[in-house]
Amino acid sequence: MVEALRNAPFKAMTEPLRSTSVSSTTAPSPPPGFVEKTPLERYLPPAKPSLVGLSRAQLTEALATVGVAAAQRKMRVQQIWHWLYVRGVRDFAEMTSVSKELRAALAAQFTLARPEVVAEQISADGTRKWLLRLADGHSGERPHEIECVYIPEADRGTLCLSSQVGCTLTCPFCHTGTQRLVRNLTPGEIVGQIMVARDRLDDWLGAGRPAGEPAGAQRMRQGGQRLVSNIVMMGMGEPLYNFDAVREALLIAADGEGIAISKRRITLSTSGVVPNIARAGAEIGCMLAVSLHAVRDELRNELVPLNRKYAINQLLDACRKYPGLSNARRITFEYVMLKDVNDSLTEAKALVKLLAGIPAKINLIPFNPWPGTKYECSDWEQIERFSEIIFNAGYASPVRTPRGRDILAACGQLKSASEKLSARERLALRAMAMTD
Repeated sequence: MVEALRNAPFKAMTEPLRSTSVSSTTAPSPPPGFVEKTPLERYLPPAKPSLVGLSRAQLTEALATVGVAAAQRKMRVQQIWHWLYVRGVRDFAEMTSVSKELRAALAAQFTLARPEVVAEQISADGTRKWLLRLADGHSGERPHEIECVYIPEADRGTLCLSSQVGCTLTCPFCHTGTQRLVRNLTPGEIVGQIMVARDRLDDWLGAGRPAGEPAGAQRMRQGGQRLVSNIVMMGMGEPLYNFDAVREALLIAADGEGIAISKRRITLSTSGVVPNIARAGAEIGCMLAVSLHAVRDELRNELVPLNRKYAINQLLDACRKYPGLSNARRITFEYVMLKDVNDSLTEAKALVKLLAGIPAKINLIPFNPWPGTKYECSDWEQIERFSEIIFNAGYASPVRTPRGRDILAACGQLKSASEKLSARERLALRAMAMTD
């Protein structure tokens, strides 16, 4: 009975957060023929849960379960928060400002675990992709795996995070969308991806420079900038269908006394879960990116099936009302360039008209091929002509340079090892990358 009472508060904290706050009472029912996946499983906490990803309030409750006096909890939370998110320690024994007795009590019930790195691939362009294995309480079953990507540049290092094992949506041009939706990630599993990246890059306070570090990374270190300086929620999954967990994780990432990544450097990408767009601005306060990809409902219904539930006019109305929207906090509209599908100059002009009045940047994404897809990337000359029309209308229209294609790390290529490619598929994809 005593053991049950001790574990009760923390059990509530480790239950999975609601996958989305879009309820059946507030969101319209999916129209006939709409495909929207539901999770196959729920997260089951392991016997010894990790402290990674707990909010300060939850960490306070965890300390209460190991007998820390109420008067000391605030101070102890600050200490542990620093060791976790500034120093990146992986063992309670390293928390030298915490008493030995408390370290032992914490180690008896909790861990500091983050996802396990199963494999690391490094692209010819320096992009790194990690296959991460998640720990949960489903003993004897095949563990869940996700992918996370780090993209180094001269002035920044961007970490692309996943929010789900698989994806709720079924966008046909996206490799990730072809696999099952297994389950939502917890806040700890999302924050854990940042921890893993900083572990692998020696990017914690006081860490030394790894051998063979590229010159750009050296310049970032010399300028006092962390190698992981930016976060994009653009990996596996639809973040706004796992809203609560994504919100809690990003608030931890933005906490100035911990990981300390500015909200101006955090971008959440959505395919258009309209009811949660305003909440993202109000409750997270990060930058917003919208996967648009078409200017007509008929075509977007095909490319982004979620459009059958939330049409373009509804999506753009939500964007116009995004909290904090201004010329300094523009929305990024992502537009994948598909040959003879959505890349005509007529569509470029329609795109400009569609976004009129919205402070925006239009990100043109050359389609990243994967085996079995029916789509092709637009010709480079066509992409440049498309971009010129947008630029002449007064919008920034960068063409996103494909990164990590040779290791399936580019936009739309992520797919967990639970849905592994065959050797033939991998060879085919590498061949595609070599011809670009």
